[in-house]
Amino acid sequence: MTPSRLVVVGSSLAGLRAAEAARRNGFTGTVTMIGAEDHLPYDKPPLSKAFLDADDRPTPVYRDRESLAELGIDLVLGEPATGLDTEVRSVQVGVREIPYDALVIATGARARSLPALEGHAGVHTLRTLDDAVAVRSAVSDGAHAVVIGAGFIGSEVASSARGRGLATTVVEASDTPLARAIGEEMGAVCARLHPAHGTALRTGVTAVGAEGDGRVERVVLSDGSTVDADLVVVGVGAVPDTDWLADSGVTADDGVLADATLATGVPGVYAAGDAVRWHNDLFDETMRLENWTSAAEQGALAARNALDPAAATPYSTVPYFWSDWYGVRIQFAGVARADEVVVVDGDVDAHRFVALYRRGDRLVGALTLARPTEIMKYRALIARRADWAEALEFAAARAEAAAARC
Repeated sequence: MTPSRLVVVGSSLAGLRAAEAARRNGFTGTVTMIGAEDHLPYDKPPLSKAFLDADDRPTPVYRDRESLAELGIDLVLGEPATGLDTEVRSVQVGVREIPYDALVIATGARARSLPALEGHAGVHTLRTLDDAVAVRSAVSDGAHAVVIGAGFIGSEVASSARGRGLATTVVEASDTPLARAIGEEMGAVCARLHPAHGTALRTGVTAVGAEGDGRVERVVLSDGSTVDADLVVVGVGAVPDTDWLADSGVTADDGVLADATLATGVPGVYAAGDAVRWHNDLFDETMRLENWTSAAEQGALAARNALDPAAATPYSTVPYFWSDWYGVRIQFAGVARADEVVVVDGDVDAHRFVALYRRGDRLVGALTLARPTEIMKYRALIARRADWAEALEFAAARAEAAAARC
C-alpha cells in the first residue's frame, strides 16, 4: 500500500522535521501534525538558556502558521492524542478519530514532578514554553531561587538566575552531579562552576518537603536542614510521553521501543525524538536521547522510512549535546561509559579543556569546556570508530598546532 495519509503525533522539533521531510521528499498526500500545546512548533533548548536571561526575549518559534500552511501541514493543536488504534489505523484526539496510513510518534517527554513540593505556589518545572514564561515571570530582584537537580537543565536555570542577580542554591540527590551524562570525574569538574560563580551547591540530599503559607518560603531537605526559597524550579529529569499508547500494541518501556530504522514493529508506525528508545548500531546499544540534534535527525528519517518502508535505512549517531553555564560552553559527543577519561589539552582548573573517553581500545566520547571549535572533530573520529591511539595522536597534533599559533 502506498501511503496517502501521514500523521505525526507531536509538534515539537522531531514532529516538525518529520512533516518537513515528508514534503521535501515529494510526499503529496495529507500531512497532519497533532500537538498537545496551543503553540506553534518552537525551539526548546533556549527555554532554559537565553529565554530566561531577559524579559524581552521573543518566543523561539521555528515556523509561522503561514509557512506551515504553505507546506500543506494540517495542524491539530491544543489537544493531546489520547489513544491509538493500530487495527483500523487511527489516532484518537478527544472525540475525534484521525486516520493514518503512516504514523510517526514524536510526543517527546514531560517533566518529572516532586510530589513532596506540590501544593505550594512558586514551585515550577521547566519543559514547555508556558513553564518558561512562568519561571521568567517569577524571577524578581531579591528573590532566592532553589533549583532541584544539578543536571543540565537545572544548572542552566541556576546560571540564568545568578545572571539576574538572584541568590541561588542547587540541590542534587547524587554525590556527583552529571555522573550518568558525562561520568563522575568530569561531572565533579563541571559542578565546580556553581560555587565559582556564587551558586550554593548541596549534593547528596533530596528535597522532602516545602514550607510556607500557600506560597513556598523554604525547602526542607533530607538531612533536616532547610533552604530559603521564593522560587523553586524542579529539574529532575523527564518521562517519555507514551501513556496514550496503552493497549495499542506499540511497546513502550522508558520510551517507545524501536529497531535501528525507528520502526516499532507495528505496521506503519515509527517513532522519533525524546519518546523513542532505539538500537544504535554504532555503539551496539539501545538508547533514548534527549537532545536537539538527534530529535531533528530522527524525525526526518522516521518520516522517510514510514512512507517508504521497503527502502528504510537505519539511524545511527554519535550523541551530541551542549549547555551554557555562567558563560562557559559545555559540549559532549559520544557516550560516557568508559574505562578511562583523559584530559588531552587545556586547563581543567580554568574550565577550558578537552577530555577524551576510552572504552577498550576505542574512542567513545569527548567533552570540551570553552573549546567550541573542537567537539565536532572528535565527534567525527567517534563516528568512524577511531581507536584510542589515533585519538591521542590527533589530540596531540591539535594541541601542538594551537601552541604554534600562540
